[in-house]
Amino acid sequence: MPEFEAVDLGPTDHPTAGDEAPEFTRPLVTDEFWQDQTLSELVANGRTILVFTPMIGSFVGKYVWDELTERGWADCDEQVVGVTASTPYAISRFIDENDAPFTLFADPANGVADDYGIAHALDGMTGISEPRVAFFAVGEDCTVEAAWVATEWPEFPDYDALEERLGLI
Repeated sequence: MPEFEAVDLGPTDHPTAGDEAPEFTRPLVTDEFWQDQTLSELVANGRTILVFTPMIGSFVGKYVWDELTERGWADCDEQVVGVTASTPYAISRFIDENDAPFTLFADPANGVADDYGIAHALDGMTGISEPRVAFFAVGEDCTVEAAWVATEWPEFPDYDALEERLGLI
């Protein structure tokens, strides 16, 4: 992996275990189409792991989704769904070009990350922000069961520990 100077992202006020996950409606993009979906409708189908990544074309976003694919997260009992500050078109292209087995919410204005307290401004780009890398296990009642949020950029979790924390193993 290339070397980067880590940047401290500062404190965050994200939901933690026991908090209600902020509700949202955004286009949910699959390999075939997209349509508006609410979080509550999604989690009604079962426990869901929300995976926040920076813009889908970034190396950080690609690295996270490649890692989750290699680890077989698409085949786990929980739904694994992404949230990214990208358009449905960019997400659809990413899914197609990478044969990605996941669906992702398109949140180009980054409002969902704002609501989750995990948005960070991009250095030198006025008015542009994206989510920190973050993972939230959300139960069928929209309660956050576990969370992991990056504190610096770039930062990736210890995936073995994350799987345990999220109850995937």
